[in-house]
Amino acid sequence: MVGGSAGVVTTPVAVLLSVHNGEAYLNAQLDSILAQTYRDWVVYWRDDGSEDASRAIMLSFQTYRGQGRCVEVSEPVGCLGVAASYGVLLEAVPPERVIAFADQDDVWFPEKLGWGVAALGEEKTPALYCARQVLTDSALTPKGRSAPVRRPPVFAAALTQNIATGHTVMLNPPAAALLRGFAPPPGVLHDWWAYLVVSAAGGRVIADPRCVSFYRQHGRNTVGARSWWSRAVAAVRRGPRAFMAVFAANLARLAERPEQLSPEAARLIGALRRALPRGAAARFGALWRWRGLVRQTRAETALFRLWFVLAGG
Repeated sequence: MVGGSAGVVTTPVAVLLSVHNGEAYLNAQLDSILAQTYRDWVVYWRDDGSEDASRAIMLSFQTYRGQGRCVEVSEPVGCLGVAASYGVLLEAVPPERVIAFADQDDVWFPEKLGWGVAALGEEKTPALYCARQVLTDSALTPKGRSAPVRRPPVFAAALTQNIATGHTVMLNPPAAALLRGFAPPPGVLHDWWAYLVVSAAGGRVIADPRCVSFYRQHGRNTVGARSWWSRAVAAVRRGPRAFMAVFAANLARLAERPEQLSPEAARLIGALRRALPRGAAARFGALWRWRGLVRQTRAETALFRLWFVLAGG
């Protein structure tokens, strides 16, 4: 805890920003960070092998508008990929900081950091905050809002689907500690991994129904926001084996840190890892026992269950 303006005690926030060929939209995101009503923040950033002016923009921001409020993490150099780049940034942050993930192409509401800090409070157990977004086109013209969270964000549900959109995620220090040195398996991004690890530890996941940002949709989004119908179509095209391979990889990686698991998460992980390589009857039995293995809509849940039974092994 440090002193804020006018004697107000605030919680320091480390804003983690990995940039990669983001010159088109980066300044708008930096402007929105500067405009935060919550003032106790520092940006920790690294350039992930950009071939455009991204690093120059960040160095200019660090020298002028963001002077004294930026820390460049320059090692290791080169393109690590999104999840690994955020892992490096997380390692560079002092342990007492609240963590806020940022993307290079979005625009935050002025209240975003303040709302997240207030929701996380001074809890001593792991806690993750996430929220909804206003979906926009590349010019920031609003197109709607991201889907609300319809089901409780518990560990079993986290295994089937991510509801913690990266640039809305904030972690209290105990949650950040769980993630340091604990990288996700290949193909899993830092936001879903944070949601999995915190919920597996029995931590609190706070899904704010308010929108906290303009989520810019353009041709180069790493993931982007999609309707349930477009998610379903993409899932069918990808096929069950690809999804179930990621599902199994998440279970295996989480099992590497048994000391971090809640008793319920440990039982669920063990049961699923035993059921997956066995026949369809065993996998159906696991679904029957663990009813919390659901996605956000009934249609998506039905597809997941079908894939789990037929392609789980």
